[in-house]
Amino acid sequence: MAPVQDTSGRYTQAAGAMHTIIVLVILGVWAFLGKIIADQMRGEASPHRVRFYLLTILFEWLLVFFLVAGVRRSGAPLALILGVRWSSARQLLKDIGIAAAYWLVSSGLLVILARLLRVGPTAPRMDFILPHGAAEITLWVALSVTAGICEEAIFRGYLQQQFIALTTNAPAGILLSAAVFGAAHAYQGFRMVILIGLYGAMFSILAYWRGTVRPGMIAHAFQDTVSGVVSALMRH
Repeated sequence: MAPVQDTSGRYTQAAGAMHTIIVLVILGVWAFLGKIIADQMRGEASPHRVRFYLLTILFEWLLVFFLVAGVRRSGAPLALILGVRWSSARQLLKDIGIAAAYWLVSSGLLVILARLLRVGPTAPRMDFILPHGAAEITLWVALSVTAGICEEAIFRGYLQQQFIALTTNAPAGILLSAAVFGAAHAYQGFRMVILIGLYGAMFSILAYWRGTVRPGMIAHAFQDTVSGVVSALMRH
């Protein structure tokens, strides 16, 4: 199916509806397998974190390549899902500043939301996924950068644009992409799915406001990197 366009470009599909359905099916299968893998790793004394990191990195980049191929095949510009490229150091620094401000605000909101949702000791144990030692920390950083780039491109770039175009409603597109983002993290438990979905909604609003996913990529990669590295250092 060819992408549907409107005169403003706001409701332009990045790819055909069938391509989006395939992407959602792939994410659903990955979420299911992730839940199985996470349950297995929780039950192991020495879980294979390196294998999990590498598998996740490979999957996310392959999915992004599939998205890019679909967008190019439809004839839509990649800027539709990623935003316009930086053309100057000033634009780069501006987005870094926006990412830093967003990270501070969203981190505070996450703490409040986590308390409201009672996410804490009752949540599924997540230490199995956090890095131990220099080699795992290095791979964790690579995983965090991958998540920042790929997940923002997938959820806030591609899926959000598709949902907005298909529903011709920006709030609906934002909520749908946030819901899929939360569901993709089902291995972390039901309450965490809600919390992550709300976190995804914050990223969605940022991407829609800025017209680009780049500040979100920076903030997302930084947040994931800090959470893993700080956790690893605290154990020592």
